[in-house]
Formats: sequence, C-alpha cells, structure tokens
Amino acid sequence: MGKKLEGNGLWESSRIILPEHKEGYLRLMKEQQRRNKPELDDQEIRLIERALIDSYNRRTEVTVSIFDPFDDSAMTGVVTSVNTARREIKLSRSEDDYSWIKLKDIISVNL
Repeated sequence: MGKKLEGNGLWESSRIILPEHKEGYLRLMKEQQRRNKPELDDQEIRLIERALIDSYNRRTEVTVSIFDPFDDSAMTGVVTSVNTARREIKLSRSEDDYSWIKLKDIISVNL
C-alpha cells in the first residue's frame, strides 16, 4: 500500500480541485498580500498639505500617491477645489476628467 501523503501531501494525491476551493485559495493568497497604510508624521502631513495648497493657488500640476491595501496608485493633475468639510480635494486632469480624493488616502505629493 503506497503512502497517500507522500511528496506534496494531500495535493499530490488529489488531482481535482473544486472551483469554489480554488476561488477560496486565491482569495486567501490575495488577502495575505494586504498592506497597512503607512503612518505619516506631522511634518509629512504638513508638506503634503502645503503642496496641495500650492497646486490650488498657483494652478500647478502635482502627482498624488494614493494608498491602496494591495497596490498604491498615482494621479497627476491640478488641485482645483478643496472641500474642508469632507476633507478631500478635486484633482483635475482636464476640464472633464477629475477625481475627488480623500486627504486621509494621500501618502505623498510630488511637484
């Protein structure tokens, strides 16, 4: 009688994986790649806010890095509106192309 759990163990002896098991396994693998948002100190927060205000006042282009638990994104444009009540900015890439971005999601700003 051969050893069922030899080599790769159970996977070695089970050639069939149900779709729902595969989906669950892939979800688990993705979840393990989740990252926490970096903590920004007061100086970094002030530098970000200053760059955003400068973009708004001078109508200069900035690149904003936005936190995502799996893959950060970057957007380039001009800050055309600041909503202090909702703590977000409107970043315009063109006249009809803009995004509202929450300040808490911004991790850096480059001029």
